Amino acid sequence: MTALMSLTLGCENPEPTRALCQALGVADRVSAAHSDEPTTGFRGFSLSLVAPSRGHVDALLQVALDGGASVLQPASTSFWGYGAIVASPDGAIWKFASSSKKDTGEAVPEFDNLVVLLGVDDVKASKRFYISQGMHAGRSFGGKYAELGGTDGGLTLAVYPRKTAAKEVGADPAGSGSHRVVLGSDGPAFTDPDGFVWEPAGMTSER
Repeated sequence: MTALMSLTLGCENPEPTRALCQALGVADRVSAAHSDEPTTGFRGFSLSLVAPSRGHVDALLQVALDGGASVLQPASTSFWGYGAIVASPDGAIWKFASSSKKDTGEAVPEFDNLVVLLGVDDVKASKRFYISQGMHAGRSFGGKYAELGGTDGGLTLAVYPRKTAAKEVGADPAGSGSHRVVLGSDGPAFTDPDGFVWEPAGMTSER
């Protein structure tokens, strides 16, 4: 089975993003490389750190802010839980979230899962494509949501409709140009129907 193992964010200045990834504890899975490819608006993806409690969310948020991230949506409680959304120095969108609205234990910047969420034109078509690339089909809700691949790399891949993905992080779905991200897998290189580039993990080049 093919699995998502790593993620490389394209940045005009990679160093602040590398430092932020180190501070958040994801540098073993998320890296940064130079990119000056033109891009405008919503880049079609977001990263979500799923945490045990709201205290962990607050701790992660503070680490991100100390690392130069800017707040897109302040921490707040909703019917699904508690969360906040930021943009890292390179412009990538990060969400820190917990289904728990209560603090449990010490509030430290730790998380249970890192989810890479891609906004796609057609969830069902994307699911079929990724299965054809050797990925395992996980949870799926028709044309609304699908999880793909294993989590051997400590990453979960999910696809939403692009408008839904943008709405979830409070972004305008409009955007064009490069996604400025390369996804690393334990399989061969390919580009998906929405233009997301995949390369063998550990072999992503600066772009």
